[in-house]
Amino acid sequence: MSLFDLGNDPDIAQCSRAGCRAAASARVEWRNPKIHTPDRVKVWLACDEHVDYLRDFLAAREFPVQVVAFERTAE
Repeated sequence: MSLFDLGNDPDIAQCSRAGCRAAASARVEWRNPKIHTPDRVKVWLACDEHVDYLRDFLAAREFPVQVVAFERTAE
Protein backbone atom coordinates (compact mmCIF):
# COMPACT_ATOMS: atom_id res chain seq x y z
CA MET A 1 0.00 0.00 0.00
CA SER A 2 1.38 3.41 -0.91
CA LEU A 3 0.63 6.80 0.61
CA PHE A 4 -1.78 7.35 -2.23
CA ASP A 5 -3.91 4.33 -1.25
CA LEU A 6 -4.90 6.05 2.00
CA GLY A 7 -8.38 7.55 1.75
CA ASN A 8 -11.17 7.32 -0.76
CA ASP A 9 -9.90 9.29 -3.76
CA PRO A 10 -6.67 7.94 -5.28
CA ASP A 11 -6.03 11.33 -6.90
CA ILE A 12 -5.94 13.15 -3.55
CA ALA A 13 -3.56 12.30 -0.71
CA GLN A 14 -5.69 13.03 2.36
CA CYS A 15 -4.97 14.19 5.87
CA SER A 16 -4.47 11.41 8.43
CA ARG A 17 -6.52 13.17 11.14
CA ALA A 18 -9.60 11.08 11.92
CA GLY A 19 -12.60 12.28 9.91
CA CYS A 20 -10.64 14.77 7.83
CA ARG A 21 -10.77 14.44 4.05
CA ALA A 22 -8.75 17.56 3.19
CA ALA A 23 -5.80 17.36 0.83
CA ALA A 24 -2.44 16.83 2.52
CA SER A 25 0.11 19.64 2.51
CA ALA A 26 2.65 18.19 4.97
CA ARG A 27 4.31 14.94 5.99
CA VAL A 28 4.54 14.34 9.73
CA GLU A 29 7.46 11.93 10.05
CA TRP A 30 7.85 10.13 13.37
CA ARG A 31 8.84 7.00 15.20
CA ASN A 32 8.28 5.41 18.58
CA PRO A 33 11.81 4.87 19.94
CA LYS A 34 10.60 2.09 22.26
CA ILE A 35 9.61 -0.13 19.32
CA HIS A 36 11.14 1.38 16.16
CA THR A 37 14.80 1.33 15.20
CA PRO A 38 16.29 4.72 14.23
CA ASP A 39 16.00 3.88 10.54
CA ARG A 40 12.24 3.17 10.80
CA VAL A 41 10.17 6.28 10.11
CA LYS A 42 6.38 6.35 10.04
CA VAL A 43 4.49 9.01 8.08
CA TRP A 44 1.17 10.68 8.66
CA LEU A 45 -0.12 13.13 6.09
CA ALA A 46 -1.60 16.40 7.32
CA CYS A 47 -3.63 19.26 5.92
CA ASP A 48 -2.83 22.85 6.93
CA GLU A 49 -5.50 22.79 9.64
CA HIS A 50 -4.27 19.61 11.37
CA VAL A 51 -0.49 19.65 10.97
CA ASP A 52 0.08 21.28 14.38
CA TYR A 53 -2.42 18.94 16.07
CA LEU A 54 -0.75 15.80 14.70
CA ARG A 55 2.79 17.07 15.43
CA ASP A 56 1.84 18.08 18.98
CA PHE A 57 0.08 14.74 19.60
CA LEU A 58 3.31 12.88 18.81
CA ALA A 59 5.63 15.36 20.54
CA ALA A 60 3.59 15.08 23.76
CA ARG A 61 4.51 11.38 23.79
CA GLU A 62 8.18 12.35 23.35
CA PHE A 63 8.40 10.70 19.94
CA PRO A 64 10.99 12.11 17.54
CA VAL A 65 8.90 14.04 15.02
CA GLN A 66 9.53 16.37 12.13
CA VAL A 67 7.26 18.07 9.62
CA VAL A 68 8.21 18.47 5.98
CA ALA A 69 6.28 19.71 2.98
CA PHE A 70 4.29 17.05 1.17
CA GLU A 71 4.80 16.97 -2.56
CA ARG A 72 3.02 14.35 -4.55
CA THR A 73 5.28 12.59 -6.99
CA ALA A 74 4.20 10.73 -10.08
CA GLU A 75 4.04 6.98 -9.65
